Amino acid sequence: MSWTQRYDPAGSAAFSTLAAALPIVVLLGSLAWLRLRAHHAALAGLVTALIVAIAIIGMPPGMALLSAALGAAFGLFPIGWIVLNVIFLHRLVEGRGMLDALRRGVTQVTADRRLQLLLVAFSFGAFIEGAAGFGTPVAVTGGILIALGFKPLEASGLALIANTAPVAFGALGTPIVALSAVTGLDLHELSAQVGHQLPVFSLTVPFWLIWAYAGWRRMLEIWPAILVAGAAFAVPQFLVATLHGPWLVDIVAAACSMTALVAFLRVWRPLREAAGRGEDRGKGEGDQPFPLPPSPFPGKAFAPWLALTVFVFLWGLPQVKNGLNAFSAPKIPVAGLHNLVERAPPIVAAAAAEAAIFTFNWLSATGTAILIAALLTALIFRYSLRELASEWIATLRVVRTSLLTIALMLGLGYVTRYSGEDAILGLAFARTGVLYPFFGTMLGWLGVALTGSDTSSNVLFGSLQTITARQLGLDPVIMAAANSSGGVMGKMIDAQSIVVASTVTRSEGQEGVILRYVFFHSVALASLVGLLVTLQAYLS
Repeated sequence: MSWTQRYDPAGSAAFSTLAAALPIVVLLGSLAWLRLRAHHAALAGLVTALIVAIAIIGMPPGMALLSAALGAAFGLFPIGWIVLNVIFLHRLVEGRGMLDALRRGVTQVTADRRLQLLLVAFSFGAFIEGAAGFGTPVAVTGGILIALGFKPLEASGLALIANTAPVAFGALGTPIVALSAVTGLDLHELSAQVGHQLPVFSLTVPFWLIWAYAGWRRMLEIWPAILVAGAAFAVPQFLVATLHGPWLVDIVAAACSMTALVAFLRVWRPLREAAGRGEDRGKGEGDQPFPLPPSPFPGKAFAPWLALTVFVFLWGLPQVKNGLNAFSAPKIPVAGLHNLVERAPPIVAAAAAEAAIFTFNWLSATGTAILIAALLTALIFRYSLRELASEWIATLRVVRTSLLTIALMLGLGYVTRYSGEDAILGLAFARTGVLYPFFGTMLGWLGVALTGSDTSSNVLFGSLQTITARQLGLDPVIMAAANSSGGVMGKMIDAQSIVVASTVTRSEGQEGVILRYVFFHSVALASLVGLLVTLQAYLS
């Protein structure tokens, strides 16, 4: 028997919205203010979402529990699979003493922590986002920042802030392709519009990142390098998104940014090179560059990360992914949930059944590409089969709590999706009238904060954005694009990304600290995107 979502179950828009917001309040409040461990906060949020779904919205209990189970399964695979294998790779590199060699290799490019942050977290992280998405860049760059000597908590927060501007075009343009599919809008028009919105922030985010790390004065000391990295990303992002389409935007822009920054650093150095956070704050230490002897293993130090880049990029190519899926990617419909939940107007133009399928694409998953890179690394570093098995089991022990947390977080996200709690919140944003361009952008931010994915947010709210825009006489392409552009700033506070960051940097139990650190940056940047979209909506 099918069930249709109800968007005003309390008979009052205000009370219905408050009820729908309760799981998010419980989750974030438990993390940030009650300072519960992440898995306890996630469990509290999930239980609250189930109570709201069943007792207030009226969702059948069986469907609610199945949606939680489907979300938990998705949390373990493919997301948990990525985390597990990134940590595995990191441990293999660490076990052979190559992290110090990696640090020395990067230091030969620049000894300045601010510039290392710019190169690794912003430029290289954007390339990984463009190839894979799903939290992979946070996992990869967080680990490298730790190897470079950044403190675990700051590495977590800075990796999250850096992973914003490329998110809308991540995983080879998947969010924009999905947005076009659910809205019926032209793919190239959407790509071009997002390409008109985000380059401003692609130029802003690297300045913001270094300011968050080092402060205003020390950020200004390296402004030429920041400008080079940002402009070399923003200009190709604009051109490729406008003239070609969404598929290669991040790959091209990130490659240009890395190349331009490395080339620039060959001819330019800051007056004072900073070796650490205290020095970046101008406390008097480390104002001179610290000399390091050349690494005795420069090739080996970079080999794991080169292998990771190559395999993640290959696995992201549609031809490779489709070929691997054809070989093995069973799709498992969830009996009792698949096509039995219906979304209704005004969330969608016409009533539509929600699919509930778990795809076990074990061979084409990004985590599998990372595992192959890890196995190649083990071969290069001459690990025995016994050592390899021991490291993998040890990795599983290390990440077991994080895997549980991710499963609970995604369970919460899927309950809000299938029960319509997210749609109730979306409708509250849609009632803001003349301010809708701003709040519509913030709706995209909320969607990513809830789901952990710009793609999921676009699927969730894309149709609502276009319907509301037409009702208010606004350009639906602008507002659909705003959903994706605003969403990128929600990426740094979604619980999934925070857990990934805390796991990779070995900051488990500090998720609330990370959330408090990045929350202001997320809201401030999303608000700036909203202001830009508002100007576009009424002045263009």
